[in-house]
Amino acid sequence: MDSDALSTFLTVHRRGGISSAAKALHRSQPAISRRIALLEQELGVPLFERIAGRTMLSDAGRVMVPYAERAVAAAQDAVRALARPDSGPVALAVVGTLAGGRLSEILKRFAAEHPGVELTLRTATSAEVSDLIRRGEATIGLRYDRDGSRDLDCELLQAERLQVVCAADHPRAGGRVAKLADLRGERWIAFPVLPRRREITASHVFALFQTHGLGEVGWTPVDSLTAQKRLVEAGLGIALLSESNAAEELKYGSIATIRVGDLKASQDVVTVTRRGGFLSAASRRFLEIVRAEYGRAKAPKR
Repeated sequence: MDSDALSTFLTVHRRGGISSAAKALHRSQPAISRRIALLEQELGVPLFERIAGRTMLSDAGRVMVPYAERAVAAAQDAVRALARPDSGPVALAVVGTLAGGRLSEILKRFAAEHPGVELTLRTATSAEVSDLIRRGEATIGLRYDRDGSRDLDCELLQAERLQVVCAADHPRAGGRVAKLADLRGERWIAFPVLPRRREITASHVFALFQTHGLGEVGWTPVDSLTAQKRLVEAGLGIALLSESNAAEELKYGSIATIRVGDLKASQDVVTVTRRGGFLSAASRRFLEIVRAEYGRAKAPKR
């Protein structure tokens, strides 16, 4: 069993069939079919089944996926370590709402120190960030909340406070309410809760109301942070945003906060790396810059 066979297996799985995998790998369909057949012969079990005209993982195939991902990622580590042990590349996977001003400062500082290092960036949900790291498609991830998987290492950067924001001319702008229940009648703006692309921040509003025993809340699903803030500015609802996500609009006065007496909510921002995975010198330096930037943000202001 070699890494090419495992990579072919994973591509067929992710692409949903032999023909799509052949296009992605620039090989013929018979070549892909033969590679899978040899792998199944070696393992002694079928990895795929044809169900209603679709190529689906068998029970054995589902068991095989995480092991194949780790093996392929380890082979990629070896290539990176031998090719450029003292430099890059650096592959990042970041939750979209963390790709703001702070990340810009981190990237600017890194680029100034390492102008020749190839750096790539992908945005994803928190769960997808972990998957990209696990598969070796990214080396460093930034996501919300820790991933409990044993094959990943998570490092807490910051517990970022969440706050209620509203339009600058909202009747409660800059004011305070005693309880979250006082805002139950407001229209809330939040990320949609999608079964296969759930983002942790999408459930904060609903979880808060449930833990306070307040039940359902009226809300508008919006899948873009920028769009959420524009709707809040226009007075079409209120939102629960982190301090960093609302900082620019609060600075220029286009939105305001509503302080809530019984609201104590935050979300952890963490880095994710693959346990035992190879990190180039450039990747290690990037992590140092990330820690320094978030550490500076946590330092008390004088």
